[in-house]
Amino acid sequence: MQINRRKFIEVSGLTLVSAAMMKSQRRSRAGGLKDQDVKVRALLSQMTLEEKVGQMIQANHKNLTDPSEIEKYFLGSVLSGGSSDPKTGNGLIDWTDHYDSLQSRTQNTRLKIPLLYGIDAVHGHSNVLGAVIFPHNIGLGCTRNPKLVERAAQVTAAEVRATGINWTFAPCVTVPRDERWGRSYEGFGETPELARMMGEAAVRGYQGDDLSDPLRILACAKHWIGDGGTKYGTGRKLGGGEGGIMDRGDVPLPESELRRIHMAGYVSAIQAGVGTIMPSYSSWNGVKCSGSKRLLTEILKDELKFDGFLISDYDAINEMPGDYKTQIETSVNAGMDMFMVSARYRELYDLLLKLAQEKQVAMSRIDDAVTRILRVKFAMGLMEPGRSNLAERKLHASFGSAAHREVARECVRASLVLLKNERRVLPVSKKLQRIHVAGKSADDIGNQCGGWTISWQGKSGANTTGGTTILKAIQETVSPQTRVTFSVDGSDAAGADLAIVVIGEIPYAEMVGDRTTLELAPEDVAVVEQVKQAGIPLAVVLLSGRPMIIDKVIDKADAFVAAWLPGTEGRGITDVLFGDYKFTGRLSFSWPRSMDQIPINVGDKDYDPLFKFGFGLSC
Repeated sequence: MQINRRKFIEVSGLTLVSAAMMKSQRRSRAGGLKDQDVKVRALLSQMTLEEKVGQMIQANHKNLTDPSEIEKYFLGSVLSGGSSDPKTGNGLIDWTDHYDSLQSRTQNTRLKIPLLYGIDAVHGHSNVLGAVIFPHNIGLGCTRNPKLVERAAQVTAAEVRATGINWTFAPCVTVPRDERWGRSYEGFGETPELARMMGEAAVRGYQGDDLSDPLRILACAKHWIGDGGTKYGTGRKLGGGEGGIMDRGDVPLPESELRRIHMAGYVSAIQAGVGTIMPSYSSWNGVKCSGSKRLLTEILKDELKFDGFLISDYDAINEMPGDYKTQIETSVNAGMDMFMVSARYRELYDLLLKLAQEKQVAMSRIDDAVTRILRVKFAMGLMEPGRSNLAERKLHASFGSAAHREVARECVRASLVLLKNERRVLPVSKKLQRIHVAGKSADDIGNQCGGWTISWQGKSGANTTGGTTILKAIQETVSPQTRVTFSVDGSDAAGADLAIVVIGEIPYAEMVGDRTTLELAPEDVAVVEQVKQAGIPLAVVLLSGRPMIIDKVIDKADAFVAAWLPGTEGRGITDVLFGDYKFTGRLSFSWPRSMDQIPINVGDKDYDPLFKFGFGLSC
């Protein structure tokens, strides 16, 4: 692979391309994918039906028991699903070697069509130990800064390419309308405008102006369409507990409302040149999106002129009516181009082949799907004669670098929302004699990062991945004369000049994160009450993937900061707490007073939240 030296330095060194430079270098991507069609048609004419069907399948590497099946089934793509790490480990070298071993398999096929390798790099290259983890989208929405979101996506692209991987299932341009939904933090906010503005910026950051740029990756706008509007109680259960109350549920809206609320992010993503779109698990008025010709073909491809390809969500077709063969037939005829599957890729290959042979799926539909997939591969430069599609290991030098972490730190600073500041507690002086830090999340990098971090659901723990916890950041920020003490439960706070209590949700992701109530955990309320009894000034920092019901603690705190799920760079929080930067974040969601108000969204009749959409103090 040939690396543009200037671009390599800009991303991996001490500076990134300036926003002004990126703006001046942009050009319209309208029709860009179709520009590949002459080359696509020439290749398509050489392909057998078996080779075409293989291009339409994406297998999870964890279930790929024999890597030679990449050749046997002519697979077009492989993914690493949540918690699907290389067998050798979860570090940078492990992932790079793993990618190279699978990509090299394509050279054993007749046509040598390279793999697209997909991964959920949704807030940094978040499956890989040591990667820079950015705030989840709910926090980025609070920045109101699309240029910053673009830079974050650009850094993510560089770290993903360091492992060789070339496709992320991001950005999520959902518009969450009920915070009980466990994927609320994956959306930029509750309004279509935030999805439009930030989704477009993220696509540009991932893909750049040229999909063949070796420092960029293929983006995927998801989940088409309306996943943020699923009705409470219609979701699919995942085992016991609360999971599945809303996730994968039904969106009971007329088409006019579906378009008004949930379409804007896709329109802007298409305008930005997004190469792939992922249909939702959810249903629209009782019909699964994965099987809706109205949604996939008539609106998305015909009306919106999307020229890339559609990739199903993980095993999503399994939830459609009928047996597996019927599910495949319905989905591909509705417009699905590539199928993301876990263990059933062999069965899907055989059944799709039979459907084509039996003319239940027209050859024109097969050719359309493969044309769209090959368009993207050609546009990415994967098909260039003599090009190696193995990982460029020079990029390892920038992985997790200080320059990349500085961008994430800036994102954290800009995402913080100050909800309360009485007695001028903030900003905190770095020269206080003693600061007492408390709360279960003060020294927990896993809680800072949330779900989709190292594992699918995420996990608590100070050593979940590399980074700086809030406690460590405080210790690094204060003067040498300041003593920082710590207790998880808030004990021993008496006598301190100030207490900083860090509370909030523990990690979760889709389905498992659905909730019946957004009340704070009892231990979070208890630690605030414990510190309050010490009679000292009290600042509370809340880590969460959505607004929580804070009526039991807000009156006890002198200052209250919504920090969302900030990722690995805890110094971004102390930058603002200690006054090096001002609070500038504004709420991307309305903040409810109680569960009785949920769902609540700006524009509702009798709109009276605790804090309005767009609220944010400064100091």
